Amino acid sequence: MTQQSRRNFVKAVGGVSALAALGTTHLSAGLFTGPSTNGAAETAVGEFYKSLSDAQKSKVCFDFNHKLRSRINANWHITEEQIGFGFYSDRQKMLIDQVVRGLTSKEGYKTLIKQMEEDDGGMDYYAVAVFGNPEEGKFEFELTGRHLTIRADGNSVDKAAFGGPIVYGHGDEDVKANLYYPQTKKTNEVFKSLDAEQAKKALVTTKAPKEAAVQIQGKGGKFPGIAVGDLQDDQKKVVHSALQFLLAPYREEDRKEVMQIVKESGGVDALHMAFYTQGDLGSDKTWDIWRVEGPSFVWHFRGAPHVHAYINIAHKS
Repeated sequence: MTQQSRRNFVKAVGGVSALAALGTTHLSAGLFTGPSTNGAAETAVGEFYKSLSDAQKSKVCFDFNHKLRSRINANWHITEEQIGFGFYSDRQKMLIDQVVRGLTSKEGYKTLIKQMEEDDGGMDYYAVAVFGNPEEGKFEFELTGRHLTIRADGNSVDKAAFGGPIVYGHGDEDVKANLYYPQTKKTNEVFKSLDAEQAKKALVTTKAPKEAAVQIQGKGGKFPGIAVGDLQDDQKKVVHSALQFLLAPYREEDRKEVMQIVKESGGVDALHMAFYTQGDLGSDKTWDIWRVEGPSFVWHFRGAPHVHAYINIAHKS
């Protein structure tokens, strides 16, 4: 099926977001007894799991430590059953949508919905899996598809933000039309704040690391670019503003967890900012490939030819 026919099909039959627009179930946190009872996303995961038949569970539910949970990729389906084509009931599709809403800010949700629609016809073409049993102990819900991996885990994954590595992206190769180009503009404000000597340290002329190379190095790691701790106070404010902008699409509790992990690993001063001359779209010196990295933090953004971003924020195990 072509990209355009997918979009037409979604419009004809109505996708997940259309179901959500018809009515939102107000989920009761009291019905959920997993590791976290506070998150709307985790509440929806609990109800989603309870709604699955044994036949459905055999296709999309796995042991908590299954190897699929640790895989990351910018374009894959974690299970074969796509969301919108008869495997799930309307209510189950609505619950999946509620998980996504619970994991994101209001604007972040809008961006993800638009990205999924433009990249692959909508959420109907994505897939989910549940690892572990939300009713009994550790669990994780994972949604994957083209340019997206997001997780809800109720803090089941110890010392890791977002439940583990996440991925986002957008396939529009018109750089300034890409949904995530504003992140490049915002991050490049840091580069523009640097003096000549600082810029020389921050600008990397060698080939960028592979986009999925986001292993946590810990305090003994070697990080490219310039250390935030070497910047002036006014420049550090620009870094803080950029980090807030990067985290804005996600729910408040995940943003707080990220910053707590950063604080426990030396603070923002321990982060490094690297901008790569590779892939400078339009030769405008607004660097389209950049990386923020520290002892417990990796945010790798590949903006050329289109956006793939891999994020891993966790204490080194």
